[in-house]
Amino acid sequence: MVKVKTKFYCTECGYESPKWYGKCPGCGSWNTMVEETEKVVKTQGLTSGLFHTKEKPLPIINIESGQEPRIQTGIAELNRVLGGGIVPGSLILVGGDPGIGKSTLLLQTSHEMAKAGLRVLYISGEESTRQTKLRAERLGALSPELYVLCESSMDGIEEAINQVKPDFLVIDSIQTVYLPEVTSAPGSVSQVRECTARFMRISKGQGIATVLVGHVTKEGAIAGPRMLEHMVDSVLYFEGERHHSYRLLRAVKNRFGSTNEIGIFEMNEAGLAEVANPSELFLSERPLGVAGSTVVASMEGTRPMLVELQALVASTQFPSPRRMATGVDHHRMNLIIAVLEKRMGMFLQNQDAYVNLAGGVKLDEPAVDLAIAVSIASSFRDLPTKPYDVFFGEVGLTGEVRAVSRAEQRVKEAAKLGFKRVILPEKSMKGWKGPKEIQLIGVNTVADALAVALD
Repeated sequence: MVKVKTKFYCTECGYESPKWYGKCPGCGSWNTMVEETEKVVKTQGLTSGLFHTKEKPLPIINIESGQEPRIQTGIAELNRVLGGGIVPGSLILVGGDPGIGKSTLLLQTSHEMAKAGLRVLYISGEESTRQTKLRAERLGALSPELYVLCESSMDGIEEAINQVKPDFLVIDSIQTVYLPEVTSAPGSVSQVRECTARFMRISKGQGIATVLVGHVTKEGAIAGPRMLEHMVDSVLYFEGERHHSYRLLRAVKNRFGSTNEIGIFEMNEAGLAEVANPSELFLSERPLGVAGSTVVASMEGTRPMLVELQALVASTQFPSPRRMATGVDHHRMNLIIAVLEKRMGMFLQNQDAYVNLAGGVKLDEPAVDLAIAVSIASSFRDLPTKPYDVFFGEVGLTGEVRAVSRAEQRVKEAAKLGFKRVILPEKSMKGWKGPKEIQLIGVNTVADALAVALD
């Protein structure tokens, strides 16, 4: 007998309940419980989506450790984010706003891997094969080893996988795939969960590297149950401002590499182009000799990156001044303003303060604190900094400048781009020597940094 059940699922965490709640008991989110009617069919292995290996438990010291060679995607920025390439049999989830370039990136990646002799299967549930061919012609992504299929049924997809036997599989997108045995609509919590479990079984069982494209909600999170991100091996977010041509690929989960790396691309007529030197790109339009403009040396994973940081301080007639930050944490900005008021004697209580990172990039490491402090002080005093100065360092509540990691790499990047001075924490200068063509100035407090930068 086929049983019809009505259940409620949380779209954030996947919590299952026989009745509706305004607040999810699992994660505490409000208005996330959705109703789904499903028919439960007793099919072996359907609900679990896993496979029985029939292996016996072994002591961990007796297990052979062998590292499989990674699959090179042909795109250096993507390899960097994934930790050196794609691990065979891994399951990767890629999310991003509509029109940001997810399908473009994966189609270019499929083409590069097909050129390397790998068999690639690109399955689209949103575009016909002719539409995919038109986009591939525009991108120059035509290869005989790249197979394209328009299919949304899980059974049809499995049949295509058994026919093609690909090394690399792309599903665009997971919200369009459905299992006939589950009666809820495609994109629902149960459909996304069951289909992802089936793809995980295929990926691990047959050793196929699989990429799933996921839609995002208005808040920017991947649509569907939160369980989806726990099931996959890697979660990548493709980010970017609509008014900028630059795109950032960031890993928020990676079982086979670091989550600190980012890949930078530029969108043009021929698709996505890799940005080999992001520092030069972000500094290309920097004005010289303007108050409130500084250059900060930041680290994204293993990559040093120089970005222009701008600040504007203007008097206000309102009792509560505005504090606005773009690209940096506004809580850190408020903290640094408080340090400038208390330790440096700057009266900023009747001043609006705006901080912006040029180019649409976002930095969340504490090494940008010193650049924020210098930029705000420069704009407040209307004194420009030297055009060839670079700043980095963490600012404490007592006004001290604390050491940050990988100072040597930051300095080398500044020297490569022709900067003359680097103002950095004095404790970060121990144990190494900088290039001869650049001057290193160590500071212990914010007052020391301002005396050097605004002399």
